[in-house]
Amino acid sequence: MIAQLTGEILSVTAEQLVLSVGGVGFEIGVADASAYHVGEEVSLHTYLHVRENTLALYGFADAEAKSLFEMLLSVNRIGPKAALSILGTLSPETLRQAISNRQPAVLARAPGVGRKTGEAIILQLKDRLAKLGAPISAAITTDDADVIAALTALGFSLVEAQGALQQVPRDTEISIEEKIRLSLAQLR
Repeated sequence: MIAQLTGEILSVTAEQLVLSVGGVGFEIGVADASAYHVGEEVSLHTYLHVRENTLALYGFADAEAKSLFEMLLSVNRIGPKAALSILGTLSPETLRQAISNRQPAVLARAPGVGRKTGEAIILQLKDRLAKLGAPISAAITTDDADVIAALTALGFSLVEAQGALQQVPRDTEISIEEKIRLSLAQLR
């Protein structure tokens, strides 16, 4: 099994990169290829997916993302492309939160994942997350959902919007407009 690769990025496409390790170029599927740049030296945790006629390598910046990828693969109807789509759209915290709070609509934001698939993910992974002792955050409030919707309407990605909102103080006295303003300040 190939657990980790470290090398220089030779090329980057929409869904994968080629990593040069000891003179050998490995084609590796990644969740967010835009985060990588040609010539950059990276170390990726990897997962080798074996099928009848194909060997595919997938890479992750950290062990947590790899673990979530493997958990998603254990769900019926979720293959590597759908799992990468989910991890590219939702942060690990948001993914865990959506599963533990039974929010299939949040999971359905990922391209290629519908509401029924989101419900299947929740059904099959909720208990596994609880057994692993994964931290469970508070549910996304209506105000938070409105702020995220406003930021995505302005052209920011879901991951960017969630990251900016996490930097905003959790004071209940702050209005939605103020949360949007503070989130926009974080995105600059």
